[in-house]
Amino acid sequence: MAIILITGASSGIGYQTAELLAQNGHKVYGAARRMDKLEKLKSVGVEPIYLDITNEESCRKLVDTIIDNEGQIDILINNAGYGSYGAIEDVPLEEAKRQFEVNLFGLAALTKLVLPHMRHQKAGRIINISSMGGRFTTYFGAWYHATKYALEAFSDALRMEVKPFGIDVSLIEPGGIKTNWGLIAADHLAESAKGGTYEEAALKTATSMRKQYSGNMMSDPKIISKTISKAVSSKRMRARYLIGFGAKPLVFLHTILPTRIFDWLIMRAS
Repeated sequence: MAIILITGASSGIGYQTAELLAQNGHKVYGAARRMDKLEKLKSVGVEPIYLDITNEESCRKLVDTIIDNEGQIDILINNAGYGSYGAIEDVPLEEAKRQFEVNLFGLAALTKLVLPHMRHQKAGRIINISSMGGRFTTYFGAWYHATKYALEAFSDALRMEVKPFGIDVSLIEPGGIKTNWGLIAADHLAESAKGGTYEEAALKTATSMRKQYSGNMMSDPKIISKTISKAVSSKRMRARYLIGFGAKPLVFLHTILPTRIFDWLIMRAS
């Protein structure tokens, strides 16, 4: 049995993963701001715990609470994050900074607080939920992709730094997953473009995103939860798990195609 902390556990992939890991016999702390949504996880043995990932004191209190209760944290799953789409010219820098605060800097703050305990244990696993969007960029997704590209680099550097202390770092890179993520991103895109130069193209892209995420093409979130569970239980974690609709073929195309052709494909598909 491992002591596991997972952020963003109030819905979607985080919720399903927390439930699955608890069913597999682990002691799981599910963290989020929406404690009302976390309450349902109690019935499957997940311990709900409050976290505002953008507040360092909240992160510190959470880690201290788990250490006081359990004496250790074996696995940290950094799942909290969101996607806010919009043309670079339209998106306020305040919103862009918030993307980084949630998707990268909050994650980094929590990781920094957990690392001393893992070093003391001489063991630990950190699993960062990235995206295939950390390997290539989609139309109107500049700030979201910037956070995921940054998370990829952050995780690669972290993996090398902590290896001598018995700590492993892995990236989960989901493709298209059927959650509300795409619908929320589409709403942000449409709202940001109202009355602006990019409105027509943005509304077309938002409509396409809603259609894709409401249809049956996207992968079931359970495949991501199962992949995370596999990483948790495996003897040796892989550095990356590229999984879900479109992930492997799109990353492959981005690798082999000339940039202008890949740009054309992405814009045409949006």
